[in-house]
Amino acid sequence: MTLVLYNMQVYYSIEHLPVFKNAVITIGTFDGVHSGHRQIINQLNKEAADINGESVIITFHPHPRKVISNKPLYLLNTLDEKIALLQALQVNHLVVVPFNEGFSNQTPEEYVTNFLFDKFHPHTVIIGYDHKFGKDRKGDYHLLENYGKQLGFDVKEISEQIINEAIVSSTLIRKALLNNDVATANTCLGYHYFFEGIVVDGNKLGRTLGYPTANVVVNDEIKLIPANGIYVATASLANKENEEMLQGMLSIGLRPTIGSSDRTIEMNIFNFDRDIYGLSLKVFIHKYLRTEVKFDTLEALKNQMDKDKQNSIKYFKSIDN
Repeated sequence: MTLVLYNMQVYYSIEHLPVFKNAVITIGTFDGVHSGHRQIINQLNKEAADINGESVIITFHPHPRKVISNKPLYLLNTLDEKIALLQALQVNHLVVVPFNEGFSNQTPEEYVTNFLFDKFHPHTVIIGYDHKFGKDRKGDYHLLENYGKQLGFDVKEISEQIINEAIVSSTLIRKALLNNDVATANTCLGYHYFFEGIVVDGNKLGRTLGYPTANVVVNDEIKLIPANGIYVATASLANKENEEMLQGMLSIGLRPTIGSSDRTIEMNIFNFDRDIYGLSLKVFIHKYLRTEVKFDTLEALKNQMDKDKQNSIKYFKSIDN
């Protein structure tokens, strides 16, 4: 995936924000920045262009659920990934609001007056028909609309259809990736799902089988890693401009043939022999090949890996034509 970056300004605090010109604002977590989100952002940019204004996205970090809930949380994007994806959509400004318990305890009235109005001075706020805000999520579209009339800003509604698409897509993508349904996930995302990690030393079993692997460690604890299995994948060395996209196959899982209890992420890059230990590798998942299998011998495992490679090469040839 190639991102054409736009000069989006990013702010990590709500203190000392600039005066936005005719600010058209929308608010959300935008996890995945998927096709449903892009419909919302396209509307945001159009509204801003129509009044010669600036588009402003407000998002939160950490994710509000991490602060107000004890349930495990896995997200499609890290903050840096989300910023890069939004930057490619020609948004003028992104404000990353530090989300904490104090912020979550604002009343809806405080949220509108002390946060939205005082910090952003909006011309227009675009939110969903079911958007909730403030302590106990008691603020809604109608409250915001009433305040807009008093304070002098417009409030516009994102349709139920678009909101439902956005909600369903985020949930659907996570479930799909956890059920090896890469095709559905990538279709909803509009790009190949990806993650990034550091290449570390492994046990080098793959090398003895003729399939050396880059062992990738993802350090972001809430980044969603797809279900165990064998995948067709591409990779690039992160932070390298114009870096060639490398083709290969990916194993996520427990390596049952050797009886491992540690979950690993291993990328076999075709026709590649560079030393990349300690470097950051970005991996893009294209297609699910098969489930993990415990083979009786290493020779049987190698034979299956030969087949996996041929199937991967066949896939890459099919998308090149």
